[in-house]
Amino acid sequence: MTITKVTDAGLDKSRIVTPLIINGDMSVAQRGTSTTGVGADVGHFACDRWRYGETGSLSFRATMSQSTTVPTGQGFLTSFKVDCTTAQGSLASADRFGLDQKIEAQNLINLKQGTSSADKTTLSFWVRSNLTGQFNIWVYKPDGTARSFVKGYTISSADTWEKKIINIPADTDSSGAIVNDNGEGWRVTWMLGAGSNFTSGSIATTWENFAAANIGVSQTNFASSTDNEFYLTGVQLEVGEFDANTIPTFPFESFGNNLRRCQRYLETIGDQGIDTIIGYGWGSGSDTARTLYSFQTTKRAAPTMSDSLSSSRQYRIEFVSPDGTATNQNSTSTPSFSSPSVVNSGYIQVGGFSSIGGGHNGFLRYNNTTTIITADAEL
Repeated sequence: MTITKVTDAGLDKSRIVTPLIINGDMSVAQRGTSTTGVGADVGHFACDRWRYGETGSLSFRATMSQSTTVPTGQGFLTSFKVDCTTAQGSLASADRFGLDQKIEAQNLINLKQGTSSADKTTLSFWVRSNLTGQFNIWVYKPDGTARSFVKGYTISSADTWEKKIINIPADTDSSGAIVNDNGEGWRVTWMLGAGSNFTSGSIATTWENFAAANIGVSQTNFASSTDNEFYLTGVQLEVGEFDANTIPTFPFESFGNNLRRCQRYLETIGDQGIDTIIGYGWGSGSDTARTLYSFQTTKRAAPTMSDSLSSSRQYRIEFVSPDGTATNQNSTSTPSFSSPSVVNSGYIQVGGFSSIGGGHNGFLRYNNTTTIITADAEL
């Protein structure tokens, strides 16, 4: 959401911004910069807050990655790239897939959706593909009566960055109200393919009650060839109605601010690497180490804690016994987690060590470059 500071002369000299779209410049990638085989499952891959979603039984597969291919002279350093690796030339009727970002409901309350004074909004982004044709933007509101707005845009020139402006009308229907909570308020989807269940309707010019048949009308099938690539960056959602000449400049944030906003939904505990200390801990039983941790950012909700699930996971405890003897040990055991403060802190417990009991204390750290612990509170 943008607040504009107007000078005495009435000129927009500076803006104080809290972007509704998080990580719109694709600069944060805590999960890693590339994931192969995407399509076998839905979820968040590569750039933070950006999710691959699908329905049906797709054979389509892709590699999703943080790319350095960007529009020239726009200030962007990274983009989100989708590379088709297994084609599906013919989509089944129930097949649908695309990229989306879910926006937390309480961040959208000021739009006054569902009232007579609801705001118009404008979605802007840079897109590039070798594949030309129509692609659809689908904005979905799940609270109460599910509501949708769909708008098509055209990729006109192959392998060329194009800036797109999508005007989203105000939704004044009372069924459009968004609940003031930490759940999903909007889901903004960049459609990449849709089967006949999603293409047999028509695209309205206003918000409407959700109708599956309308969201993929005239949508190009990105899965048609392994030659296909799709790039996205510079995504911003502004309050108000703008065109290409009036849209505010992209609200760049410092990397640190962007990372903290991403960490509300996903945080890695320490940096992935052999020398990274997870936390200070103590012996808990003859073979178990327990380590406290605190999150850098309060989570949206109680997170799901997990480690990399790598067969090569390895933790190392460096501890001192009550008599002052220093001991180092490694463990490949799967950790368990407890969260006494579900959105702020908790502890990690790792077994598989030997001869560490009460009174031993020291540091738990990663002992290779593949192990990483994450706290996931995504929508």
